[in-house]
Amino acid sequence: MATACTQGKRTFGKSWLASALGHKACRDNRSVLYRGIPKLYSDLALARGDGRYARLLRALGGVQLLILDDWGLEPLDAAARHDLLEILEERYGRRSTIITSQIPVDKWHEVIGDPTYADAILDRIVHNAHRINLTGHSLRRSRVNKASKEGVPT
Repeated sequence: MATACTQGKRTFGKSWLASALGHKACRDNRSVLYRGIPKLYSDLALARGDGRYARLLRALGGVQLLILDDWGLEPLDAAARHDLLEILEERYGRRSTIITSQIPVDKWHEVIGDPTYADAILDRIVHNAHRINLTGHSLRRSRVNKASKEGVPT
């Protein structure tokens, strides 16, 4: 899946678009939490070890808009599958969730790994989702190419 779209002279990437929606939700007095998936999984693992796990899950479940950025960069291990299902189960039908990914949805089963978990997770995401598929080249790649042409260090 490509990661940027163009409107006029502006280029918007998936993370930028998710952030813009989050900013709008904040302006509308909604609670918003933006988390990169790799950092979220490491935070959950630490919380599991130091007794904050239940509190962190409640926080993730309670925020009105949860933005999960860069989903699917690595296959999920058993703990990550369980954590994701817990978060989505708590939010399902009650709160909004934005997930950004470079992985097409039809490949998400492979990333999740376990077919039972994959079905449960995707059931809570895909069926009520509004999908935005962006086209174009990576926004970061475009910036690097532009900077190198202009002689700017990256």
